[in-house]
Amino acid sequence: MDYEFTIVIPVYNEEANLPRVEQEMKAYMTIASRKAKVLFVNDGSHDRSQEIIEEICAKDEQFTFIQFVANRGLSAAIKAGFDHVDTELVGYIDSDLQTSPEDFNLLLEVIDEFDLVTGVRANRKDSFIKNMSSTIANSIRRAFTKDGMDDTGCPLKVIKTSYAKRIPMFKGLHRFLPAMILLQNGKVKQVPVRHFPRIAGEAKYGLWNRLLGPLTDCFAYLWMKKKYINYEIAKKG
Repeated sequence: MDYEFTIVIPVYNEEANLPRVEQEMKAYMTIASRKAKVLFVNDGSHDRSQEIIEEICAKDEQFTFIQFVANRGLSAAIKAGFDHVDTELVGYIDSDLQTSPEDFNLLLEVIDEFDLVTGVRANRKDSFIKNMSSTIANSIRRAFTKDGMDDTGCPLKVIKTSYAKRIPMFKGLHRFLPAMILLQNGKVKQVPVRHFPRIAGEAKYGLWNRLLGPLTDCFAYLWMKKKYINYEIAKKG
C-alpha cells in the first residue's frame, strides 16, 4: 500500500492501554484523511507490552514496531520513530490516549501550509498540580524559545518527515519540537484538540520531569540554537 502518514506511538509499560490503542487506531485509520499506518516504539518495557504489540502487528500489516534493548526515554523513542519513517508525513501520539487519534485529521487539514502542526489541549483533564506545573514550564520555555506555542507538551503532532529527520534530538528535546522546526526556517501552527483523563496505566512524569527538567533543557536549546547549522542547496551537478 502507498502510505502517506506514519503515526509513531512510544510505549513504556502500557500493557493495560494497548488493547484500547489497537481498537482506536484501527477505527481512526478507516476515517484518516491520509492513508495511515502505525509504528510502535517499545522503550524497554518490562511488562507484557512487547508481547501485546507483536500480537497486534501479526494481525494487521498497518501496525509495525521497534523494540529497544533497554529504556532510553521518550525523546529517544520519538527520535527512533522519526529515523524509521518512510512516509511523507509523521505523527506522534502517546499510548495513554489522553488525546484522540481522530483529531489528527484536524492537524492534517492544515499541514500542507506548515511544516509542523501541534495540538493544544483544550479543557485539560489532569490534576491541578500537573496542569499548573505544565503551565509554568510552557511559560518558561516560550520565554526562552520565542516559538509562540502554548502547549508543546501536547502528545498530538504532525510533522513533514523531511523536517522531522533533521531534528537533532537529545534527552528532553521532545518538548522543543516546534522550536526545532523554526530553527530549520520551517513554519509551525497550533490547533485546539480534545483532552481526556488517563483510563489505565500510570503517568511516567513527576514534578521534576514537568517543571525543573524543562528549565535545564532550555539552556541546552539556547546552546543548540547558537550552534545550529542550517543551509539550502542552490544547485547540484
